[in-house]
Amino acid sequence: MTSQTGVTDEAAASAQVLVVMGVSGSGKSTVAALIAERLGWIFVDGDSFHTPEHVAKMHAGHALDDEDRAPWLARIATWIQHRLEAGESGVVVCSALRRAYRDILTRGSRRVRLVYLDGDKALIAGRLAARQGHFMSPRLLDSQFATLEVPGPDERPIIVGVAEPPEAIADRVVAQLAAEPPVRSGAE
Repeated sequence: MTSQTGVTDEAAASAQVLVVMGVSGSGKSTVAALIAERLGWIFVDGDSFHTPEHVAKMHAGHALDDEDRAPWLARIATWIQHRLEAGESGVVVCSALRRAYRDILTRGSRRVRLVYLDGDKALIAGRLAARQGHFMSPRLLDSQFATLEVPGPDERPIIVGVAEPPEAIADRVVAQLAAEPPVRSGAE
């Protein structure tokens, strides 16, 4: 059966979105793009939903507060919802450091899955020190780790360490997804 939007019920029911999350410097954008490529899914970097003012604030070394984050998270959540409604699977990058932020993004849907890129502070600090041209100031790393609430088992995260090359991390995520039964919209 096909809906009014031209999407088959089967496609809409099986669409899912991965939220690749973690602190700045954990490799979210690189890994998420690789996952999307391997799965043939739509990819978007959540940074593209930031306003120029918020990018400038972070570049200057100032963390966003919850008031700053609210419209940004809402825009990402809307993107996720549109993908699911259109029957299009996707991968989005978002730090999603707090449970409250992740709840906004997932809206309780089992078709929105977290991929948490887990790394220790020393490894991430080294990566940030070597990174060129990114707006996120390395001075914000301490605040990122202070804010981080590691996803709990009830959030069904795929947790992957970041010490391996991005390709290996993406392969692990894709393999874990393939080993699990598909989630349908009726299972929400």
